[in-house]
Amino acid sequence: MQVLINRLRRIAARLVPRRAVLMAMLSGPLVGAMLAYGAVAAQDAANVVTIDNFTFGPKELTVAVGTTVTWTNHDDIPHNVVSPEQKFKSPVLDTDEMFSHKFDAAGTYKYYCSIHPRMTGQVVVR
Repeated sequence: MQVLINRLRRIAARLVPRRAVLMAMLSGPLVGAMLAYGAVAAQDAANVVTIDNFTFGPKELTVAVGTTVTWTNHDDIPHNVVSPEQKFKSPVLDTDEMFSHKFDAAGTYKYYCSIHPRMTGQVVVR
């Protein structure tokens, strides 16, 4: 059973949500639900920046207009996320705390940690 679940997760990761819904309709409720969940989870995972070991990862993230990006601090040191133009600014994030921002306009948005200014990254919105 676990082999089947793992195989379905790999398939779902390659599906866009629209195709996952079609697969759900064609393949039955259980398998379809797993495919749809995996496709949406894979899409959401692409919009995450991890803060760990005094770095933002990925350092550059490209997303579509209207996308919400979430930063999660996995360091045991507090950090924040600040754009130089003050378009967005998180509170200080402790371990495992998150901050999200929705990007409504195309452009390149640089950001840094104001506590540790050498930590930098950018979001490219197309």
